[in-house]
Formats: sequence, C-alpha cells, structure tokens
Amino acid sequence: MTGDGPGPVEAATAELAAWLAGAAGEDVPVGPPADGGVGLTLWPLALRPARQTRGTGTPAPYRFTIRYLVAAAGPAALAGLDRVLTAAATAGEPELVLEAGDPALWVTLGVAPRPALLVDVPAQVTSTPPVAPPVLHPLRLRRLDLRDLVGRVVGPQQQPLAALRVELVGTPYATHTDAGGRFRLAGVPHDPEHPDQPVRLRLVGRGRTLTAEVDPADADIVIVCEPPAR
Repeated sequence: MTGDGPGPVEAATAELAAWLAGAAGEDVPVGPPADGGVGLTLWPLALRPARQTRGTGTPAPYRFTIRYLVAAAGPAALAGLDRVLTAAATAGEPELVLEAGDPALWVTLGVAPRPALLVDVPAQVTSTPPVAPPVLHPLRLRRLDLRDLVGRVVGPQQQPLAALRVELVGTPYATHTDAGGRFRLAGVPHDPEHPDQPVRLRLVGRGRTLTAEVDPADADIVIVCEPPAR
C-alpha cells in the first residue's frame, strides 16, 4: 500500500467505529477500556492471518483479520451493546465472537471484567502497480546493420585455445573456437549510430569463465587468456 491515506488498520478501525456509533445510537470512542469509563469502547486486540490467494500477473492483496474488543462500561452501556448485537445479527455482519469473558484478558488490560464481545473485521494490504513513465518523445524506428565478429582466442604464448564457448553477453549468439582458436559470430546486430561501442564477450571452458570487451570494428579480434593465478 502506498500514498498518504490511512493504512488498513486505521481505515478499518474508523469504519467499524462509525458503524458501531450508528448501531448503538451513540459515539463509540477508540481506546482500551478503563475503570471509571461509561459507555461502549472499541479497541483492536490482534491481527490474525487469513487465507491468501495466489495467481499470476498483478500481485494479490495481503489479507488478514483484525480482532476488536467492544466493551461496555456501566449499566447504561448495556442498551447500546444490545443494539449492536441486534444490528450485527440482523445484517449478518460484522462477524461477532462471544468469547470476551476470559479473565486473563481483563487482567492484561488492568480493568475489572465487564460485558464485551469480539468483532473480526477483514482487511488487506493492496500493492499499487508502478506507474509507467510518460512517453516524452515520438516512437523512432532504427534499422540495425548485421555484421560478423571474427577473432581468435590464444594463451599467453600465443598458443590457440580450442573448444572454448564464445558468447555475446545478453544475447543468444554463441559459438566455439576451432582447433586454431578462431571463432565467428555471424549476424550480430550493429548500431551504426554507435560504431565504437565495445562488445562484451564471455568465454567459457577449461573450468573457467572470462569476459572481454572487444572493438566490433576490428577485423581480426585477438583475445589473450591469462593462466589462472596461483
């Protein structure tokens, strides 16, 4: 989730508080229950995992459930709690859980036990896809020339290195050196607007992988492979 708006927990809490106020007929403040208070209070207790969906393409939202405690303080709050129970039972939502009588809960909150219920509200975090940058220039098509890259791979004493795989990095173009260490990569795209741009080759063989940048305009490319350092 991105942006400056409320997060999923804040948004769900505000929405539930508004629904409770309408059902109970009075404002329901967000805050933990306290001794000496009067009326209903709303407080998020836990974030619980929910079943996630999988798919291809746009990432699925991350789903979870927020469990709230709705507590009644004082005899006058019982009527509001009744109205909330009736409204939820009639509408079938939000999901109510009548398991808020655990004495350990009230010990943790530091208040005397009181009539209360739990409300489970689904929430999710939605990933916003990145915005594509604007097109600032008109589409321009260029024709690329094709050329052959011809060269040799030799050792420090100019001995030819055969059976090495020669790859043009970032492309499917590849070949092998012959018995004389020579290679030819045929039909390699060449950009005439950047004739001096070096080409990167990868050499694979004899338990080693090396890279070399070569001049594509060179009619006879020579790549010298140094022996491995000991």
